[in-house]
Amino acid sequence: MNVRRTMAIALFVGANLAATALAQSPCPGIHVKILDIRNSTGTVACALFESPTGFPIEFLHYATNVMVIKIRDTRARCDFEDIPPGTYALAVVHDENMNGKLDTGLLGVPLEGYGFSNDAKAWFGAPSFSTASFPYDGRNLDLTISLHY
Repeated sequence: MNVRRTMAIALFVGANLAATALAQSPCPGIHVKILDIRNSTGTVACALFESPTGFPIEFLHYATNVMVIKIRDTRARCDFEDIPPGTYALAVVHDENMNGKLDTGLLGVPLEGYGFSNDAKAWFGAPSFSTASFPYDGRNLDLTISLHY
């Protein structure tokens, strides 16, 4: 009887340990939930910068990582894994027409949604890297970025 009980406990504990291991990401990273997407048209582009060079406009040339995500039910999430510790800044664009850029009007006012880490504001131009930057220690970091239209 004790052998059966011991085996049952061992199986239960082993199953719970396996489930816990599967639930945790093997690679820590920066996980970004995008809020206030006005529709599910197009994609969301997330650009992770590790320096002020090119931030935020020249993301294809200077961003450390760029991720383009399909929007599902006005929701999107960007997961940057295996990122070394450091100081970073994020720029996010809702590319509704999927042309690979933030469309602007005649005076340079954005026509599509955009947002930055630290909810850095874009007053008369994009915010600086230092305004949008945040420290990352190499462990899991959950961020939210609200889009502005």
